[in-house]
Amino acid sequence: MSRIGRLPVVIPPNVDINIDGSLIKVKGPKGNLEYSFSPDMTVSVENGSINVKRPSDNATHRALHGTTRALIQNMVTGVSTGFEKILEINGVGYRAEVQGKNLVLNLGYSHPIVVEPPEGIAFDVDLKLRQIKITGPDKQKVGQLADDIRKQRPPEPYLGKGIKYLEEKIRRKAGKSGKG
Repeated sequence: MSRIGRLPVVIPPNVDINIDGSLIKVKGPKGNLEYSFSPDMTVSVENGSINVKRPSDNATHRALHGTTRALIQNMVTGVSTGFEKILEINGVGYRAEVQGKNLVLNLGYSHPIVVEPPEGIAFDVDLKLRQIKITGPDKQKVGQLADDIRKQRPPEPYLGKGIKYLEEKIRRKAGKSGKG
């Protein structure tokens, strides 16, 4: 039995769950999410928690069991508390600002880069700490958008300039050695 799959997903009091065949809809204060899981999996709501069951010990069913439960857990967490990723900008002249809903990045290129957020995603920029905070209910969209922004100017190993995750450690290289 999958260690992750057998755990129940606890439903917070402000979250509504609707299961229609192989489609689950989760509604909460931070937004609405839906996910179409495999028809082989059995998802049921019992005593304020969601349980995922698999029909057999087949390899594909075992793989889907834990994955389905984890995705449902992320949906419930997302609509109740939300997810966030924090990026940090390092470099002289590199900066970010929010214009309307869009994020405008000046990263040393000849043009500014404008990032439009998908529905439900919001940006917050702290100019003093040079940080970009990406928040939203969908963990996958928040992570993907953070990675797309990081790819605009990834951190380089010599001076550490670029965009990095807040908790990321950059392995620094030594520069040119002097004549000796």
